[in-house]
Amino acid sequence: MRVRTIFFSILIGSVLAAQVILAQDAKDAAKPDNARFGNPNDIGRKVRGDLYGEIKSIKEGEIVLDKTKFGVEQTIRLEPKTKYVRDGKSGTFAQLKVSDPVYVQVKTDKKTGAMTAKRVTSGVISAP
Repeated sequence: MRVRTIFFSILIGSVLAAQVILAQDAKDAAKPDNARFGNPNDIGRKVRGDLYGEIKSIKEGEIVLDKTKFGVEQTIRLEPKTKYVRDGKSGTFAQLKVSDPVYVQVKTDKKTGAMTAKRVTSGVISAP
């Protein structure tokens, strides 16, 4: 009986010690060590679900993206309501350049599959 009591007390002590260590690790993990680039989780939330690509060509009313997740060029239509964000601030269509990496929030037409841009984000993406 005495051996069981000693065994269980050691087991409970080691579980409590492990919880203290894990709590300390979680507390340290809350501070990002990447102050230069910001917290990647915050920035990633801003463009989650957006289509990423590099601008291959620009025409009035559309842009063509290369290196997208589809593996082929994608034509994205632009509307007068499309918002442009450059370096975390409001931007314009004229600021877009060929070979710029962009994130595009798209609205896809269910019948035709055509993609229309709701927001085009380029440059440095700032945290919220």
